[in-house]
Amino acid sequence: MLLFYHKFNILNQNIDMTTNPQFEQLEKAFFHDGYQLAMKAIEANMEQEALHQSLKEMYAAIDGLIDSLFVYARQQNQSIHCKRGCSWCCHQPVFALDYELEYLQAFIEKSFDAETISGIAEKAKQKQDKLGHLKGDELMNAKHPCPLLKDKTCMAYDARPIACRIYLSSDVKSCVHFYKHPDDKTTYPALLDMPMRLGRMMNEGFKSALKTNGIETKEFRIEEKLL
Repeated sequence: MLLFYHKFNILNQNIDMTTNPQFEQLEKAFFHDGYQLAMKAIEANMEQEALHQSLKEMYAAIDGLIDSLFVYARQQNQSIHCKRGCSWCCHQPVFALDYELEYLQAFIEKSFDAETISGIAEKAKQKQDKLGHLKGDELMNAKHPCPLLKDKTCMAYDARPIACRIYLSSDVKSCVHFYKHPDDKTTYPALLDMPMRLGRMMNEGFKSALKTNGIETKEFRIEEKLL
């Protein structure tokens, strides 16, 4: 039941995500939707076109959730500071599952000429050289621009992974502070919990369906797959 959150009308109910069982139902619904989308690709023998169509539908569902959050924030005189051109978060490690990164790679190959693709690969190598030997907090706090970042905008915005879509902040100052002072453990980006949890649940459902059918998935940093 894709876009279940519209029927649930969670945004107009001010649901407490930490205690309300209705939010648990939402998480289950998003997991189920992700599972069903993957099953569509599996039933089509995991042909690339079918897999990519399922991913497009999953991304559209998450984008719909994000759009609803922006509307709700305006209604409540609150703000979500994320927008195109704000790229503080595009300098940190971003992890995505291999099927997302294959979709991203296919988008790049269709959208750009050989020179541009070569430039992206070179930037990916530069980031990999800087981050490849890091682990733990040292890796998570490292700052280096995403290979797809150009003039503070994502070159492959429409094909960006779930992790990029669900990273929403209510205070850009907190993002700037984290960029400039990543080792400061007293202050972190003011991220919204709802989109992160629901987006992850949908992707978990997608991954679970693949695993149930014998298809293993792995997680990579974006630059590892763009080399």
